Amino acid sequence: MDYVIIVAGGKGLRMGSPLPKQFLPVGGMPVLWRTIMRFHEYNPLLNIIVVLPEDQQEFWHSLCPMEEMGFSYQLANGGTTRFHSVKNGLDLIPDDAQGVVSVHDGVRPFPAVSVIRDCYETARRTGAAIPVIPVIETLRHVNGTTVPRGDYRLVQTPQAFDIQLLKAAYRQDYTDAFTDDASVVEHAGHSITLVEGNRENIKITTPFDMKVADILVK
Repeated sequence: MDYVIIVAGGKGLRMGSPLPKQFLPVGGMPVLWRTIMRFHEYNPLLNIIVVLPEDQQEFWHSLCPMEEMGFSYQLANGGTTRFHSVKNGLDLIPDDAQGVVSVHDGVRPFPAVSVIRDCYETARRTGAAIPVIPVIETLRHVNGTTVPRGDYRLVQTPQAFDIQLLKAAYRQDYTDAFTDDASVVEHAGHSITLVEGNRENIKITTPFDMKVADILVK
C-alpha cells in the first residue's frame, strides 16, 4: 500500500501575500489542490496525507471541502521544521505498513505523472529515489572559482522511499544538515537513486513563480 505525504507549511513571506502560498489560486484553483490532484491522477488509490499548520486547517477545510467531494485523505499537523512536519505525517502511517511513501512539497503543483511513477517504481526496487534536473547555468563558488555544472543536479520532489526505511531514518535526532528527506535517509546510511525530473516542476515561492505557474496552466 503506497502513500504520499504532501507538506504545505509555508507562510508566503517571500510572496508578499497575507494568504499562505499553498492557498493562492493558479488558474482558478488553489496551488495545494492542484498538487494533490496530480498525485490522484497518478494513482486514485494512493493514500494521501496532507501536512498543514494547525492554524491553517480550518481555512483549508472551508477552501477545499475535499470530504464533501468524496475525496478521502488524512491531515497531519505541521511541525517546527520540515523534518518535524514530515515526521508527523509518517506517524499516521501504520508501523507495520509495507510499500512506498513519497514526500512532496505542497507548492510544487506540476510534477509530471511519469516522474511520479518513476520515483515510486525506482524506490520499490532500490529503497530510495529522488527526481533531479540538470544545471543549465554556470555555477560559481563564492570563493571566486567556477565549478563544473555537469557534476551537479537540482533536486526536486516527490522523493520516494520504502516505508520502513523512511520511518527508521526519521527516528534520528534532527540536525540542521537535514535539508530534505534524501539527506535524512543518507545520514541513516542508505544510498539514493536519481531519476530524471521535469523542469516544469517548479516550487512556487515568489510572485514571479506565480506568473510562470499561470503560464504553465494555460
